[in-house]
Parts: sequence; C-alpha cells; structure tokens
Amino acid sequence: MSEWNKVPFADLLVESRDGEWGEGQSAIGHQLCEVVRGTDFSGLHDLKLELPRRWIKDRLLERKKLQPGDIVFEMAGGTAKQSTGRSALLNTTFFEKHNKVPVLCASFCRHLRLDQVRYSPTFIYYLLQGLYDAGYMAVYNIQHTGVSRFQYTSFKKMTALNVPSMPTQKKIAAILSAYDDLIENNKRRIALLEKMAEEIYCEWFVRFRFPGYKQAKMVKGVPEGWAQKRFGDFCMLQRGYDLPDKQVVPGPYPVVASTSIKTHHHQFKVKPPVITTGRSGSLGTVQYISENAWPLNTCLYVRNFYGNSSYLVYYTLKNMGLENFNAGAGVPSLNRNHINGISILIPSKLLQKQFDSIIAPLFHQKERLAQGNTVLEKTRDLLLPRLISGKLPVENLDIHFPPGMEEAMHEG
Repeated sequence: MSEWNKVPFADLLVESRDGEWGEGQSAIGHQLCEVVRGTDFSGLHDLKLELPRRWIKDRLLERKKLQPGDIVFEMAGGTAKQSTGRSALLNTTFFEKHNKVPVLCASFCRHLRLDQVRYSPTFIYYLLQGLYDAGYMAVYNIQHTGVSRFQYTSFKKMTALNVPSMPTQKKIAAILSAYDDLIENNKRRIALLEKMAEEIYCEWFVRFRFPGYKQAKMVKGVPEGWAQKRFGDFCMLQRGYDLPDKQVVPGPYPVVASTSIKTHHHQFKVKPPVITTGRSGSLGTVQYISENAWPLNTCLYVRNFYGNSSYLVYYTLKNMGLENFNAGAGVPSLNRNHINGISILIPSKLLQKQFDSIIAPLFHQKERLAQGNTVLEKTRDLLLPRLISGKLPVENLDIHFPPGMEEAMHEG
C-alpha cells in the first residue's frame, strides 16, 4: 500500500462537461449525433444497441463530443432501488461501432475526461463502480421535483480516491477487464446462438423451407400433415401471479416481469420451460426460462403447450408482433382473448420433433454460457473491492496476459 496515494477527485480530471439532448429533427446550425443516456449504460457494448440520434448545435459539438477513455457519469434518473451516480467507460471498441456520427452524452449525464498520463480510465471506472456498489454514490443522491439527481459538485469537492502507481492501475484494470471481456464475449455468443435458432424457425415455418419441403404434398396451399387452428388451440396463455416487492424473500427462483427477470424469490409458481410475454406496461418481449420461475402479474405465461414444441411456441409468440395488440386506453395491455382467435398454421408433430432435435442443443449451449457468466460476474464482483482498495496486492503477481493486454500495460 506504500505506493497508493489519496487523490482529490477533481485532480483526476482534465475536463468535465454536462451533456446535451438537442433537437429531434434537422435544424440550421445543428449536426446529427448519437447520444448516450443512463438507460444505455448496461448495453453499451451490445452490438445491437441503437443509441438515440439527436441534432446538436455546432458550437457545442466540438466541446462536448466524446472520445475513447471518457467516462459517462449519470446525473439524474434512478429509481427507488437504484440511485444515480452510475458510470460507463467508452473504450475504443465502442467508437469502432459508433463511428458514423459524433457521440455525446445526454443532458442527464456528464462526461469525465481524465489525465491519462497519470490515471488509467479503466482503473478509475472500476473504482467508481466499487464506490457505487458500496453505496457511496447514494449519499449524494437526492430526490428533487420527482426526479432523483446526483449532487456532483458536492461529490467532487468531498471525494478523494486512493490511487496506486500507473503500472499497478493498469494491472488491476487488466485483471478486471479480462472478466468483463469474457462476459461480453459470452453474451455475443448467446446472441448469435439465439439468432441462429430463430433463423432456422423462420426458414422452416415462415418461408416453408423445412426438410423435405420439395417433396411435400400441398393440400389447399398447406403442407400435408399441417393444421390450420386458432392460436388458443395451439397453447394456453395465463396471467402471471401477484408478488408485491415487500413479500419477496431472496432465493434461487427468477421472478419474471414483462421484459426481464426482476429479482429472485425463495418460491416458484411454474416449472420449466417457462415462456412469458408482457401483459401490462411493456408488450412484445417474449422470454424463455429453463428453470422453475415465478411469472409476475404483468406477464402472460404458457400454462399448457397442448403437446407442441416449447421452442416452436416460443418463436411463434416472438414473431406474432404482440406489441401491436395493445388493448389498453392508457397503460399498454395485452388481451389474450384477442390472440387466441388468430388463425395459425401448426406443423406436424414429426416436424416439430425434428425442429427440437436441432434447437435444443443451441439452447443448452446458451444456458451453459449464461451460467458461466453468472460465475464470472460473481468472481469479478468479489475481486473488485479487494483489488481497487489494495487489499489484494497485484504488484508481485506473475500474471500472463494476452499480447494486446500486455502492450496496454506497458503503454506510457
């Protein structure tokens, strides 16, 4: 710890500016840009992420456009369970994808540009993450006119960070980045497997190029053995179950909301496969859960598959455009009775079995990768506070890094 020093937060920075939201359409003296919001932080390195596009004044653009190594800091937003003060690091890979137009942060954020001669942006990013996870950022979170805001001026004035020498910063950053790189790589593989499986579904059951389709006998434009039925005869959808936040007891079973897993509970309601879609609030997202789960009342879940392939049911729901079935005057809602009457083509059980034999291994591989990510995330989260505090010394560790990471360590 002898080479670690207390550094006032302000001394880390060469620049810090508020973001901009700009205009929603073209205007004289404005330029088209992409804008990073706090809600984008968790998916910044997702190749499918589409950032909002806004028109920003020319005179502001040069001073506020982002560059590799910048940290975007959340200034407003948050929820009852999530304070402001989150951060996101914009690395070179991010800008390789977002290279068509300049990138700025939104008006509810600000960018932090570090003195990169003395401070590693990656190390400082993980240090800020550690402070957030420890609840330090919540101290500066205030509720103002219904919106949570971060007291940045007070934070900058009152905060001093314990920072090691640059070689140690880079070594710690490289260790933690290795975990995040593996996690992101697994996420990309999961997305690719999902895309492959859906493409097979579309090829077989939307474009009708299933195995042996050239020899298939057509009866009234439908392959022989297929059936035209109401969706309600294909599977049964049921409303999920109430579970107020105050009744949640931490446990192993996912609690499924309309678009994602909300939390985990010590009890479950439905055995796998658990297929859900949003019933209220957010429509159109279909989820496949391969474990015991508790679908919430904001979901519809498949109670009965009527002997049909769960994978076929899943992709059929995904491709029905459920977001267009809004039956609510105010809050979007999905009426399952409207869906049940839709006429669909159901392939033969033999073809469904063939489909399962190809899709099941892809889903099993996705699950293994997701389980691997859970282990990686837990390990990283255990290491993070010990590494950034110096409690786990790295100076004398014999760590073998990939060539690119080794070069990064010795830069400067």
